[in-house]
Amino acid sequence: MSPNRIIRPLVAADRSGVFRILEGAGNFTPEEVATALELIDEWLELGEHSGYLTYVMESQSEEASEVLGYVCFGPTPLTESTYDLYWIAVDKSRLRGGVGKRLLRFAEEEMARRGGQMLLVETSSQETYGGTIQFYEKSGYELVGKISEYYKPGDDKLIFAKKVQAPALVTTSETEAERPPTVVRVEAPDPVLSVS
Repeated sequence: MSPNRIIRPLVAADRSGVFRILEGAGNFTPEEVATALELIDEWLELGEHSGYLTYVMESQSEEASEVLGYVCFGPTPLTESTYDLYWIAVDKSRLRGGVGKRLLRFAEEEMARRGGQMLLVETSSQETYGGTIQFYEKSGYELVGKISEYYKPGDDKLIFAKKVQAPALVTTSETEAERPPTVVRVEAPDPVLSVS
């Protein structure tokens, strides 16, 4: 029997699995990994009050469970309906298997459920981020800004945005926005996008 995949809120036991994913990604500096872990720790301590909504995709079988990837996003301070995608990372052995695509779609859906209408993503222009940039473009994100040499000489900050329409059944009453989401079951991996 193939394992079930679910997306659920990150818990303390997931921290080491996410750390492994971040370290194994190959494009995050030690400082970036430390920053990602700080946001996870804030989520674990304060939950939704941290402003960092943090979820994992987990593969579950009778024998074991494994964190396949994670996503961290939250409302942008001083805006009405804009959210920031702070982190998204997938186990390197699962790249191109639909995990990142599904986590990003989950973040968009959850943001819309909470009344969000636009998701912003910031990333590096470095060559090692070429696949990341293509991922966002294929997911419907538009390059809306570039700050030259933001991170360091030769490393620009790229800002992508996507407007997301809330489904007709989504309500944004205060109690609805505070309600924790139910676990999302992912029955089968999303098909891999082919590059034309």
